[in-house]
Amino acid sequence: MALPFKKLVISIGFSSLMMGLSSTALSSAQNADAVAPEAASGVIQKELVESNKFMVAAANPIATQAGYDVLKAGGSAIDALVAVQMMLGLVEPQSSGIGGGAFVVYYDAKTKKLTTFDGRETAPLEATPELFQDGTGKTLKFYDAVVGGRSVGTPGTVKLMGDLHEKFGRLSWHHLLQPAMDTAKNGFAVSARLSSSIDGSKKRLMRYPETSAYFLDDEGNALQEGTILKNKAYAETMATLATQGANAFYTGYIADDIVKKVRGISDNPGVLSKTDFTNYTVKERAPTCLPYKQFDICGMGPPSSGALTVGQILGITSHFDLAGMGPESAEAWQIIGDASRLAFADRGRYMADTDFVPMPDGLLDATYLESRAKLITPGTALEKVEAGEPQWSMPIAMADDISIELPSTSHISIVDGEGNSVSVTTTIENGFGSNVMSNGFLLNNELTDFSFASHKDGYPIANRLEPGKRPRSSMSPTIVMKDDQPYLVVGSPGGSRIIGYVSKTIIAHMEWGMDIQSAISLPNMLNRFGTYDLEKGTSAESFEAPLTAMGFKVNVRDLNSGIQGILVQEGKLLGGADPRREGIVLGD
Repeated sequence: MALPFKKLVISIGFSSLMMGLSSTALSSAQNADAVAPEAASGVIQKELVESNKFMVAAANPIATQAGYDVLKAGGSAIDALVAVQMMLGLVEPQSSGIGGGAFVVYYDAKTKKLTTFDGRETAPLEATPELFQDGTGKTLKFYDAVVGGRSVGTPGTVKLMGDLHEKFGRLSWHHLLQPAMDTAKNGFAVSARLSSSIDGSKKRLMRYPETSAYFLDDEGNALQEGTILKNKAYAETMATLATQGANAFYTGYIADDIVKKVRGISDNPGVLSKTDFTNYTVKERAPTCLPYKQFDICGMGPPSSGALTVGQILGITSHFDLAGMGPESAEAWQIIGDASRLAFADRGRYMADTDFVPMPDGLLDATYLESRAKLITPGTALEKVEAGEPQWSMPIAMADDISIELPSTSHISIVDGEGNSVSVTTTIENGFGSNVMSNGFLLNNELTDFSFASHKDGYPIANRLEPGKRPRSSMSPTIVMKDDQPYLVVGSPGGSRIIGYVSKTIIAHMEWGMDIQSAISLPNMLNRFGTYDLEKGTSAESFEAPLTAMGFKVNVRDLNSGIQGILVQEGKLLGGADPRREGIVLGD
């Protein structure tokens, strides 16, 4: 039987890909991906992009173009988001797509309301807390749990896009899915990043014939950069959704096939059922905000740990003169690192899906954060870090989390011509998710974001797996508000390091006066659990000796953030894209 994919190897580079961009957008796109001479930091910097009307920043040029075209045609920020997300699922399948989930922070210019939408995947109703344990109660190895059907949660992305479009869309749903449909049918050039990602995951991708046939060539090698890749199955899925609506994903043959694939995998079957699809709902939630200087840092609350942990880091560091120390100060980074460790300790103890477990009320309380700041001694790393004791109306004993969250994911920032603003972090979790494909797209492995153990030392773990529960996430889509208006729309992929990437960007702009592109490009330095990670090949390496002298264990490594940011300032939009990935900014 012929597989619904077609590959053609030709020579094509980024300049050829750019020929597909509209002439109006071309200059902006070239500007967005232009590079200046190597900055002092050692990071090649993309240039700041300026616009007077609207702007979209996404992780792939083809997806950014799709969003730009929608905004140019008079579409809303949510219209553009739908087009970008559907395209990303095709051209950046290792990171996000319709087989996964997403968090949305949205500002509606008409109502002047900031809100969030939870499109996170849910655990199947047949799942138990012991899903990732063997017969003796021992937890599985990470990739033994990931690859196959066991790790797949109920996808939320399509329902999220459909619900948002019903509320805030202007252009027709069919119009928004047409670009992804056409691109899947006609083919797109495999990017260098996608080719490299395939090569790094080749052994796991080989496990299943459909996945292998799509991502590997006839000799079993990763598709090379420039290969024209067609995806007939994805085009047909887009056509079904375009004509029947988002609910067709949850009630028809698409859901049937996903359930069949997940449960039918002989070596690692899952427990997803059709009932999980029919029961799935998107939840609108109040934003989680922290007052910070003259701003409010707002983002996604539980089941995301993003806004709470970013808020704690900023709230703790606000008790020190980071502005006076400057970005070249090892002491400033020591304070940021220790603040992050304290915040991550609270995250591991308390943060999870609050629809299932209670959580302290006072995690962002000013007095509590001040008490945590007093634990930090400038110039000396904390020897021991433990979760604190924030205000809690109904305290219960909890054990620290045991879970792994690896970097993948994608981020989208959009501001339309009316000022509607959306910050979206979207994912299938690990690179290539569960490695299982259905109808032209990959299925998530989000259930491995739960703790593999349900209890520790006799105490329950907040982020344990439970039927219908949403796994804790680090995704941190953020809208910074100033005078009740969006000031900064920002976020990043990167697993649990997302929190540090977003915090760094906000600190670099607000404390050190960097423009948004410079703040994004600033070398990554972060500390979650005790080891200080420094970005390899950048000036961050110069901090290895002083941070070691302060008492940190230091690890120099690649830190592949993918930050997308849009700053709203003096009637203009200023956009930045992470130089570590292939994303660009387009504006008009």
